[in-house]
Amino acid sequence: MERLRGTLAASVTPLREHGTEVDDDAFGPLADFFVREGLDGLLALGTAGEGILLSVTERRRVAALFLRAADDRLQVAVHCGAQTTADTVALATHAAEVGADAVVVIGPPYFSLDEKAQYGHFFAAAAACAPVPFYVYEFAATTGYAIAPAVLERLRDEAPNVVGLKVSDTPLAAFEKYLLPGFDIFVGPEALIADGLTRGARGAVSALASALPREVAAVVREPTPAGAARLGELRAFVERFPRQAALKRLLALQGVPVNADVRAPLRPLSADERDDLDAWAERMFGYAESNSS
Repeated sequence: MERLRGTLAASVTPLREHGTEVDDDAFGPLADFFVREGLDGLLALGTAGEGILLSVTERRRVAALFLRAADDRLQVAVHCGAQTTADTVALATHAAEVGADAVVVIGPPYFSLDEKAQYGHFFAAAAACAPVPFYVYEFAATTGYAIAPAVLERLRDEAPNVVGLKVSDTPLAAFEKYLLPGFDIFVGPEALIADGLTRGARGAVSALASALPREVAAVVREPTPAGAARLGELRAFVERFPRQAALKRLLALQGVPVNADVRAPLRPLSADERDDLDAWAERMFGYAESNSS
């Protein structure tokens, strides 16, 4: 199978009923928006996509909905990381069965896994979806521990479909230790896109691209320090708000019929937060309430 490339949105997951239900009808318009704005693909059910908060059944459904909506116009990577190895394996198996272009797995949060446990978990997940390309998702701030480079090197040598990493660690000193030979690296932090690409990264998997895809794709195509710095500033502003709700609101302001509903314990925007975000979006990009569905 072809490996991932270019700019992928770490996509939000459309929800409704105050975040308690998946909004099936919104996946098509969301995928259409990503195609129209020049993205190469999307990562389903990652951090921006609230994947860890959905049940295994819901995650299978969301993966299938994204693949149907993409309809071969976008690469679709499915994040299958879960709290247990059994659930991770089940999700990775399903992603391969429904035709995902790649499987991405973050280490289980909460317990600080040693190298032997890390290897066993990722090897089992990679084996479950082989020969689909498999990417480890490194994000120590979320999991509570870093994946050991020695574990990654062993996976590369012993699991043929382990081909890359999504790295969301900052600052650059933490990021660059994962620029290991034989791996396709995808940059998570938008402010590091230029640094990562000039050091050999293959592309970016960006939460900001789920709401501002054109801006992120432009910097991936022509990476400059100034462009990456601007993306970092945009991301920093969005991070002043509940992230997932803010990204969904920015989509709605562009006419994409995605509700701002999120899965508890994440919370929606307050009225004041919504007003502040709307004012910023209109000032920066000309997005306004009249554009929203």
